[in-house]
Amino acid sequence: MNISVQTEGPGLYEITRHVLRQVEGAGASARLLTLFVRHTSCSLLIQENADPDVQTDLAAFFEKLVPPSDHPAMAYLRHTYEGPDDMPAHIKAALLPVSLSIPIENGRLALGTWQGIYLFEHRRAPHVRQVALSIV
Repeated sequence: MNISVQTEGPGLYEITRHVLRQVEGAGASARLLTLFVRHTSCSLLIQENADPDVQTDLAAFFEKLVPPSDHPAMAYLRHTYEGPDDMPAHIKAALLPVSLSIPIENGRLALGTWQGIYLFEHRRAPHVRQVALSIV
């Protein structure tokens, strides 16, 4: 099964509710959820979902760590055909997870109290991202 995530530019998009709907329909015998994002310029994260400043700060950190290719510090990049955010998006996706595994206990995700599941969009333009889910 898949879920689609509409993004509007860089940032973290919480997808926990979408994932929970799929897990609830899986039945009591389900033990493990695996998520996999089918793109090379975004990532998946489990992160705090109580304070939105956490998502803002994470996005700002990765923007500073890997700035756009038109930044002087990134002049060495060669893959710039799709714009200054393209190769930096691939670098961020190489540094961060593109798949997650989460145990299912008694029909519920075994997430901590303040944990949510996020798609981390690294590109500036809006995209529709596909996340594959496998429940066993």
